[in-house]
Amino acid sequence: MSAVPLTIHPYSSFSLSRVWTLATNTVTQLLRMRILWFLLVFSLIAVGAGFAFPAMSPEQQLKLLKDVAFGALQIFSIVVAIAATALLLPRDLEDRTLYTILSKPVPRYEYLFGKLLGVLLLIGGGLLVMDVIFSGVVWLKQSFIIADQIAALEHEQQASPENVAAVKAIISKYGLTISLHAGVWAVFLKAAVISALALLISCFASSTLFTIVITFGFTIAGHGQQLARDWFLHKHLTAGWEKGLSAIIAVVCPDLGAFDLVEPAIRGDVISSAALLSVTGLAALYIVGYTTVAYLFFVEKEL
Repeated sequence: MSAVPLTIHPYSSFSLSRVWTLATNTVTQLLRMRILWFLLVFSLIAVGAGFAFPAMSPEQQLKLLKDVAFGALQIFSIVVAIAATALLLPRDLEDRTLYTILSKPVPRYEYLFGKLLGVLLLIGGGLLVMDVIFSGVVWLKQSFIIADQIAALEHEQQASPENVAAVKAIISKYGLTISLHAGVWAVFLKAAVISALALLISCFASSTLFTIVITFGFTIAGHGQQLARDWFLHKHLTAGWEKGLSAIIAVVCPDLGAFDLVEPAIRGDVISSAALLSVTGLAALYIVGYTTVAYLFFVEKEL
């Protein structure tokens, strides 16, 4: 693989153009992993789930469709976050691209930030495309169900304006709402935190496999962290120790359960802007913290 072309600028403490160049080259590098095939698989899953199980109630059909689609979204984002990030540093070292980049006026923190941004651009772009497909399938399913329900009311000669409006309101609650997009945003934030964690681990890991296994382990632990913390700390420790250890555990292992807005989105609940701001701020803290520690390891790494 040829060296990544970078435009040389006079050295400055921070350059957005250098970071953007690194990010876009990272996206190009990752696209060679044929990640777009997953978008095709997701499309088939979403369409298949959208028109399966017609014997269920309308609400159950829509909830099942959203459940299957969100499951695919989360698998896509987590797999790409772990695998893509874990491969970046080893591949650049193997291809000697890293030496070419750092021989130019590119600080190491810009290299890390650019690589992480590239992964996030790829994940965000993929989730955006899948969100559009997802929304289209949900809207079609919702429209067909409403039409069937109205036709049933007309057959029973009960298609009064009030009954029609009630049917539309009930189905629309479980159909396409703004909460679906909020749920996708929460999926992206979770993937972003996992990417930053994988980047941190890759800066001191001895192999790509080690990075993938350890990050995957942290991801599993992060999803169940709240339950484990509540059981262990509340049962064995006093209040003071409990708070201190809870904070340490939450920093070392990200509390990924805090980003689970998928269930409310599937149920058709309204997700408040305060909840979105809260999870966005939490994700930003994790990303900044993990990236900073990653830089401290990377700056001491012998290349």
